[in-house]
Amino acid sequence: MFESLIGLVAIIALFVIVSRQQSRIGLIERELGALRGLVSSGAQTLPEAKPAAQAVDVGRPEDAPAAVAADAASTPASETAAPQVAVVEDETTDEAVPGPWSVTAPAAPGPVEPAAPAKAARQSDVETALGTRWAVWVGGIALALGGLFLIRYTIEAGIFGPGVRLTMAAIFGLLLVAASEFIRRTGFKVPVQGIAGAYIPAILTAAGAFILFGTVYAAYGVYGFIGPAFAFVLLGVIGIATIVAALVHGQALAGIGLLGAIVTPMLIASQAPNPWALFGYLAIVLAATGAIARLRDWALLMAAAFVGVGIWTMLYMTDSPGANLSVILFIKAVTLVVLAFVWLGRRVEPEQASGFDWPSVAPGVFVGLCVLALFVDPAFAIAGDALPGAVLLAAMVAVALYRTRAVPLLYAAGLVAVMVYLGIIPPTAVASDFPGGNLIVNGVAVVTADTLTFRIGIVLGLFFILAGFWAARGSATSAPVRAASWAAWGVIVPLVILFSLWFTFGNLDRDFGYAFGAALLVAAFVVGGEWIAGRETPPKKGGAAVSFALGGAAFAALLMLHMAFGSGMTTIMIGASAVVPALATRWRNYPVLGWISVGAAIAVLCRVAFDPTVVGAEFLSTTPVFNWLLPGYGIPALAFGFSAWQLARTTNGRPRLAMEAAAALFALLTVAMLVRHAMHGGVITSGAPSLAEQAIYTLIALGAGAILIAIDRRQPSSVLRYGSMAAGVASVLFIVGQHFAMLNPLFTDESTGRIPVFNLLLLAYLLPAVAAGGLALYARDKRPKWYAAMLALVAALLAFAYATLSVRRFFKGEFIGFWSGLGQVETYTYSALWLVMGVVLLTAGVWLKSQVLRIASAVLISVAVLKVFLFDMSELEGVLRALSFIGLGAVLIGIGLFYQRLLTRAARENG
Repeated sequence: MFESLIGLVAIIALFVIVSRQQSRIGLIERELGALRGLVSSGAQTLPEAKPAAQAVDVGRPEDAPAAVAADAASTPASETAAPQVAVVEDETTDEAVPGPWSVTAPAAPGPVEPAAPAKAARQSDVETALGTRWAVWVGGIALALGGLFLIRYTIEAGIFGPGVRLTMAAIFGLLLVAASEFIRRTGFKVPVQGIAGAYIPAILTAAGAFILFGTVYAAYGVYGFIGPAFAFVLLGVIGIATIVAALVHGQALAGIGLLGAIVTPMLIASQAPNPWALFGYLAIVLAATGAIARLRDWALLMAAAFVGVGIWTMLYMTDSPGANLSVILFIKAVTLVVLAFVWLGRRVEPEQASGFDWPSVAPGVFVGLCVLALFVDPAFAIAGDALPGAVLLAAMVAVALYRTRAVPLLYAAGLVAVMVYLGIIPPTAVASDFPGGNLIVNGVAVVTADTLTFRIGIVLGLFFILAGFWAARGSATSAPVRAASWAAWGVIVPLVILFSLWFTFGNLDRDFGYAFGAALLVAAFVVGGEWIAGRETPPKKGGAAVSFALGGAAFAALLMLHMAFGSGMTTIMIGASAVVPALATRWRNYPVLGWISVGAAIAVLCRVAFDPTVVGAEFLSTTPVFNWLLPGYGIPALAFGFSAWQLARTTNGRPRLAMEAAAALFALLTVAMLVRHAMHGGVITSGAPSLAEQAIYTLIALGAGAILIAIDRRQPSSVLRYGSMAAGVASVLFIVGQHFAMLNPLFTDESTGRIPVFNLLLLAYLLPAVAAGGLALYARDKRPKWYAAMLALVAALLAFAYATLSVRRFFKGEFIGFWSGLGQVETYTYSALWLVMGVVLLTAGVWLKSQVLRIASAVLISVAVLKVFLFDMSELEGVLRALSFIGLGAVLIGIGLFYQRLLTRAARENG
């Protein structure tokens, strides 16, 4: 069936080729007629054609060098029109010329077809593919399969013996290779522009190599004519020879040869496999492939070779019991040597200096996986193979340092180091107290790493620091991205190693030894950042590499404070440390300094979110105000405020705004936490706040809104502007949600206090009403109208609630829950009170020219009217009912008279 399919495809291809040639002959006849007409009419100029060199180069395999061709521009001007036509025709001819690797001059141009017009150039892509690419490729496949089918036929028919059959197959493969070379040397050109993939000599060579591979394997695996060693050598020679032949036939053939060379060890079985023979052979294949890939700049071929060798190494390490460490180190060393001295051992153009070599990703991945296995796999770790793994890791960094474009090796080495040292941390619950300096997990001492891991970590950390900052300084001007990469890994790896060693071997409560190591890292990163900044263009601009260095110093300082101090002092000192980078902006205009201050604020916020008591609930004193909460929240608030002030005078920008917000937030938190501490007898982790405590929080928010407005007036800032409005909106939400609903003593029946005036109602309603009204008045013309109107309305509602609840307290006493009912006198009093309050609000609205207060008075009086007509009429009796209606009428008439006089006065002033 398959043979029939091949025959059908060949017939279709032949039909398409014949049809195409007939159409081309007709086109040539028409164009020759047009050309004769042009010459006979005396035309001396023709449209400009492509240079001859470009014409010959078109259609050549992508990796072939340019052939030597005649330059049309060099034709003397005295020549007649006919020779000019001949030159132009030579540039577009489809006749055979020397092969793509020939350096001989092409044959003298003859009378051939002229340049095809635009319509002829746009031939069907399907026709081109069938007549060129598909025909050639199917033909090559058919030749390869034909050789195999011939051998199969002789086997089935019993015509020849096995030896003769294999000899014939080998001869057929060699004939295909010879035919390829003959066609290449006697003159060959790819027939149509853009079909370099149909290069016939390369396809014939590939078919021959395919047949030779099959012949050798059949001689070994099917008939046993040759032994495994000889078969191994033959297959390897064929594979490497195919790769070498790719120098004259293109990268595709090299890929076929590489594939055959890589799978050869898999095809040859051995009772006693020798790893040195296997990886010695793979080393030769890798070196040969690297040399050829370098000559032709075949990145894909080089990457494929690295991947193939890497897969073999991983298979050996995982499937072979008792893997030989020396063999593993040998093949990885060969991989790095080929990368550094063969593949990348060429001069790099300036425009490529800032890029990276993507084939280097493959050795980075596979060498990195090998190092990771040497560290963490029990079979290797128990044998002490971590030290050779560390040497291999350092070699990766050294190659990346030596060959600047091999930066993927740096990323691979950094990731492996981070994974290794994060992996030594016990993945279980760790006790918080280590009096003996030992790691205790769930009450059981755990051994997770040894002294060798500790020493390797120190050496690797120092190596990454030195290599990272050295390379970052060298690339600071020419390749800022690469410099940032080196600086980043020069910071990340030492920090991760220090943290892991401290968490595994150190005392988590307090360890001055590791704190001293963190202090050394701080100094090293700061000095390194300054060293890199000296090579920037312009100097001391604080680019990405410097930012990574100084950011690493900030993280190291954070670790140092955690290692050296207890919880309370750590929180205070982290907050105070925000001042240091802010002050540093006086001498260095590095953008990262402001963000380091912001990072300190975020660190303090995370600490207090994790433990609001700062020092732990059991160590927090019950003394009001003067306890750990005051310095734990207050000192960071002062430090953040000073940092914002300093940044406003130097770098300014977003860090300054963030520090202003942090200062305002911690100022509020300081007061709020002290209030909660005092209200709950020193316990700040109790349940929901009471109404009194919530009232204090509301007053704090309203006061903060006023303070932020005042500061914004002196030092305008978007953070202060929006922060002040956020504080006002938050206070309104507190009032509506807590004062009026959730914590209202009318619904909770909470005690309002025994003192008549100075009680809970004063604190929760009257004082917030005064504060909200004052803030509304202060915010007028300084904030949007809706903001001041909202605060004024809330102030009116709070005053209404205070007056109403005070009347109920007067009648009911300390507890004013609504389920205790209403008396007739109490009911009448509410009506009178609401009318009086409406009149007061109306007067205040006119005096202050506040439409909100006037509308509020109208709403309140309307509520009083509805109450009188709907409630008092049915609930009150006798004189109270009469007085209710009389008072309502008098007030309404008085309001009407007031408005008439007000309108009359306004009309007189306008007239």
